Amino acid sequence: MRLLLMGPPGAGKGTQAANIALRFGIPAISTGDIFRANVADETPLGVAARRYMDAGEYVPDEITNAMVADRIVRDDCRDGFLLDGYPRTQRQVAELDGILSLAGSRLDAVVLLEADTEELVQRLLRRAEEQGRADDTEHVIRRRLEVYAAETAPLAAHYTERGLLDAVDGLGAVDEVAERILRALAERSKAASRA
Repeated sequence: MRLLLMGPPGAGKGTQAANIALRFGIPAISTGDIFRANVADETPLGVAARRYMDAGEYVPDEITNAMVADRIVRDDCRDGFLLDGYPRTQRQVAELDGILSLAGSRLDAVVLLEADTEELVQRLLRRAEEQGRADDTEHVIRRRLEVYAAETAPLAAHYTERGLLDAVDGLGAVDEVAERILRALAERSKAASRA
């Protein structure tokens, strides 16, 4: 299973990624984890990324793409993987397609966790309070959600056109959401076997 998990901040992607990865016996890979590992290990890519991160700037696509390419060709990804947080742009979609094509594989599915914006704002405000994140104000949270919507809408449309997208309601108990995701993936698998 080669999967992408998309969804707005606060939709529970990290929790669901861990559940799905465990269920299918594949690694859950988040770009945040890749960045932190490369920076901590002081790899050439990590050193390059750190310069941008320390300046408060986005890490350029070419560095992000190289880190993801390096990660998904490792042995533990031979039978599949789940990517969380990548791709975020159309250029990254094209890069991922190229990486997979070189490896003789392709994506199996893209799961989009959907959630009501107001519910997400309240959830993120609660999390900010619990974790002492004073910087996560309502204004900042709403801006992050706007940026996500602007960046992700074209990707969701792209993956829908390719017949890969399964939109799932991301609100509710963790187990309920996990069950919805697994049901969508099972339906996709059944449809693929009938084709």
